[in-house]
Amino acid sequence: MKMLVTVLLALATTLTGTTLEKLSFDEMVAKSTQIVRGRIALSNVRQHGAIYYSHYSVQVSEQFKGPAARTIDVVLPGGTIGRSQQTFSGVPTFPADTELVLFLWTSKAGLTHIIGLTQGVFSVSKNAAGQTIFSRESIRDGLVDGRTGRPATDGGMRFTATEFSTRVSRGATK
Repeated sequence: MKMLVTVLLALATTLTGTTLEKLSFDEMVAKSTQIVRGRIALSNVRQHGAIYYSHYSVQVSEQFKGPAARTIDVVLPGGTIGRSQQTFSGVPTFPADTELVLFLWTSKAGLTHIIGLTQGVFSVSKNAAGQTIFSRESIRDGLVDGRTGRPATDGGMRFTATEFSTRVSRGATK
């Protein structure tokens, strides 16, 4: 019976969608314990309680908020251990050696997570003028307005590196 409950719990966890509160840029800055720019590499998948977590090593190249670090272990829910797999909607995927800006928070258990899953992940690119751009695509599903509880969408965000740094600095001093 205990095995059946465990299997059903794992199955329900795997099949359910993820609903997150829509966060503004300033809310993400306020809730983050660290905001970093760095390159991502998958380290491994480990089980913490009933949940599998994919552990990613982030080689930090720029620190916007939080304690200085050269490398940070960041976790995302889901992954594969042996022949068992857990997946969750709304969890970003990272191609190998991707450069990103991440809004992070560290749990009481010591695991470092990304704020709002895909909300806290910005890609790094250059525009036609050669400026570094940090951007996030729009999010259409899985967000709710924290005040009303109604479904919400997000139009994405786009900043030059200078604008981003200035906004983080303003928010971090509040």
